[in-house]
Amino acid sequence: MNTFYGDSYGTWRALEEYQAAGKIHTIGVSNFSPVRAVDLGLFNKVMPQANQIEINPFQQKNEAVAALQAEGIAVEAWAPFAEGKNDIFHNPVLSKIGAKYGKSVAQVITRWLVERDIVVLAKSTKPERMAENLNVFDFALSDEDKAEIAKLDGTFDAIVNHDTVDNLKRIAAWKMGV
Repeated sequence: MNTFYGDSYGTWRALEEYQAAGKIHTIGVSNFSPVRAVDLGLFNKVMPQANQIEINPFQQKNEAVAALQAEGIAVEAWAPFAEGKNDIFHNPVLSKIGAKYGKSVAQVITRWLVERDIVVLAKSTKPERMAENLNVFDFALSDEDKAEIAKLDGTFDAIVNHDTVDNLKRIAAWKMGV
């Protein structure tokens, strides 16, 4: 279920019914704050099994990740490569770490997410990039590497801020076809 706008309880209950009937296996949310995700689970039958939120080196969401994982909610990164914005694939910090291990920036980011127990779905239609994205289990980031990546947090704005009235109106217009 994407975003917490509108009748999220009604939508969630419908998803719970489909899950109970065996029509779907796992139900989760997208773009929910930890409080909203846990609220949804506590006041219904099923806790969200996953929450897909924007996570990348520029938007690390450390507190949100910790809170969701503490509640047993898997965290999935959307836009793990920041949609290629802010020249992420040429970022000097990430490039230096990649060179150290003979890895691409995408592989460094993927490994960083994996080490944080965050689900990564890297979008690609190119077989060579798909193979590259999977080749991240033959190295580990050092504490120094992680500290350097941590310094990138907040250096660029989020792709979408879901907690604004403007975004709510944009989503409402899109969903209503207005």
